[in-house]
Amino acid sequence: MTLSLSPLTAIVTGAGGGLGRSHALALARHGARAVVNDLSEEAATRVAKEITAAGGEAMPFAANVTDETAVAAMVTATTDRWGSVDILVNNAGILRDKSFAKMDLADFRLVLEIHLMGAAICAKAVWDQMRTQGFGRIVFTTSSSGLYGNFGQSNYGAAKMGLVGLMQTLALEGERYGIHVNCLAPSAATGMTETIFSDDDFARLSPDLVSPAVVALCGRDAPTRRILLAGAGSFEQANITMTRGIYLGEGEDVATALADRLDQVADRDGEVIPATGFDQFQWEIRKSGVTA
Repeated sequence: MTLSLSPLTAIVTGAGGGLGRSHALALARHGARAVVNDLSEEAATRVAKEITAAGGEAMPFAANVTDETAVAAMVTATTDRWGSVDILVNNAGILRDKSFAKMDLADFRLVLEIHLMGAAICAKAVWDQMRTQGFGRIVFTTSSSGLYGNFGQSNYGAAKMGLVGLMQTLALEGERYGIHVNCLAPSAATGMTETIFSDDDFARLSPDLVSPAVVALCGRDAPTRRILLAGAGSFEQANITMTRGIYLGEGEDVATALADRLDQVADRDGEVIPATGFDQFQWEIRKSGVTA
């Protein structure tokens, strides 16, 4: 049976082209009413017309995701038309790639502002409504650049890993209200990545092959607090884990002992995925022999 998103309403940011366009089209094909957001009104309108021509429901809304007033107006317009915002896909972003030595801090701030703050502003704009209605699906677009690092992308990587931290906490805070929050790390051929991949790889990395992951993360039975990777028709999951580590206690030579045993600390045998950040404290207290 086809996964149905009808009659849910989705806002997709940066949807005038590339991944965002593919996400909006995919969500609409599965029954969602799509708000196509982009900086360009022309691009947003073009994608909205694609959706309606295919029999879906869509409306364009031009807004900068870092403009709180504009984002609030988008949410209000969506609610006025369709009654609710059920899905938010934070896709809008830019690149300003340079090695850290050559990077202007203004470009560092700009990338963080658009990727991280823009996503936070959009999530904040729908959060209270989702809490009240007892349902919400939010997808943040992270990246392997944040999860694993990429030369020349310190600003982008910092922003994308920041989104993982935001997702981790919002998933915990939203769980009791039926709000599921996840991250997607896509590999796709878009205007942002055309200089990164070879021609052969670029041909395999259609954005349309990533968008099924968005649909899966927005369904009524979607998981929460996942980091899903997608590209070229393949899907993986990344996890933030903690090793079992070692206990060294107190003493003047702890630093030396630790330096000698860092490989043991890094041993991944028996590693765990903490349920919350507090698990680190509890684990360390238990290892010290003190009752938590």
